[in-house]
Amino acid sequence: MNKASRIFCPALITPKNAVVKQTEQLSRSQKLLTELGLVKSGSNGTYQIMPMAQRSVDKFIDLVQSNMLLAGGQKITLPILTPTALWRKTGRLEGDISEFYMVRDRSGKQFLMSPTHEEAVTAMLASTSPISYRQLPLRLFQIGPKFRDELKTRFGLMRAKEFLMKDMYSFDVCEETARETYSVVNAAYDRLFKQLEVPFVKVNADTGMMGGSVSHEYHYVSAVGEDNLLQCSSCGFAGNTEVVKTPASCPSCNSTDLKEVRGVEVAHTFLLGDKYSKPLGATFLNTKGKPQSLVMGCYGIGITRVIAAALEVLSSDHELHWPKLLAPYDVCLIGPKQGSKEQSEAEMIENELVLNVGEICGHQELLHDDRKELTIGKRLLEAKRLGHPLIIVVGAKAIRQDSPKLEVHTSKGETLELDLSETLKLVAEHSQYKKSLILGCFQPDNEESKRRSVGHQL
Repeated sequence: MNKASRIFCPALITPKNAVVKQTEQLSRSQKLLTELGLVKSGSNGTYQIMPMAQRSVDKFIDLVQSNMLLAGGQKITLPILTPTALWRKTGRLEGDISEFYMVRDRSGKQFLMSPTHEEAVTAMLASTSPISYRQLPLRLFQIGPKFRDELKTRFGLMRAKEFLMKDMYSFDVCEETARETYSVVNAAYDRLFKQLEVPFVKVNADTGMMGGSVSHEYHYVSAVGEDNLLQCSSCGFAGNTEVVKTPASCPSCNSTDLKEVRGVEVAHTFLLGDKYSKPLGATFLNTKGKPQSLVMGCYGIGITRVIAAALEVLSSDHELHWPKLLAPYDVCLIGPKQGSKEQSEAEMIENELVLNVGEICGHQELLHDDRKELTIGKRLLEAKRLGHPLIIVVGAKAIRQDSPKLEVHTSKGETLELDLSETLKLVAEHSQYKKSLILGCFQPDNEESKRRSVGHQL
């Protein structure tokens, strides 16, 4: 169990009549995360993640990792520093590198603070080449910090100079098996984004400086997005306007009900071919014992960007709303105010709830707001703004002789008056629903959910 009085959550307190001058455009998620003390700004474009938000980050990392392991991934850790000589070999150093951080060691050797690790992981494979075809396919992934010197940082965690990312790199014997791997990993991405229950679209995309033959992007539709997407309201078709020009009718169903929307790119997959393996000498021995270049794919998910973008889509202007699997806590329990008439009797019920709720949802998923010097109303307002899925209030109604009731507030905006057994049942249902999401037991798709969740590919 976690006590609210012990959690470091440095909220921004603005005097009631103060006039705050905004020096930058703030997104909804950035404003709320900062005001509520979940994220603090460091230097320009860098952010400090506080304990409560860190719980959400850790939960998402666990979820991503479990899906990558199910897709046959093996977790590794690569150095942040990559020799620029590797990028020179692949030709990427001759491209636009204005957003990359570069450093030199004391001997003058130059390194990139890796924004991505294609060269590094391919060089690692090359150092052990040739490997046997029997070891393939190989799917290696890591989760860690990436760095980009953004020209214009904005919207908090959605576009920062340092961010967390999951990157996977696949190695296959040929184009055909590489496409099979590509399908497996894309299916894992589809599953992951369905688990979050945030409407998303998947589109064919430009390969850009990454290169390769096939590429898909995953987007959350939001006004603060930087990509222009074409979306069909009838069938759910979606495409990035970098790839598809605006047609008169939908290429999928011929509907003319097309609209352009803004999207936040939260994940990207590429089929790379031998763009990196060939110049870096990453090979395998084929069935005839001859060395052959590995065929690659790469797959990225912005860990911190997904969390910020999901909050951008789900939250209101004044309250955070989390994906169920990413909420820092499942339940917030608010007891009576110190010195209130009901304190003595209500605390007995409160203590019983601490034990029972903790046993149902897990004691680490229960936040006990023990700051009893504050009124119930003030604590409830804060709990709602923080977006706890279930808030249980033990107040005066809980000690009524005729019909004692607990007040339960849900993330759907409902206020329920329930007895103790009904409250515990609701907590159990919430926990069971989360387990079903983790197991991949999704609600059957109806036409509306199909339109809102996964757009048809080009």
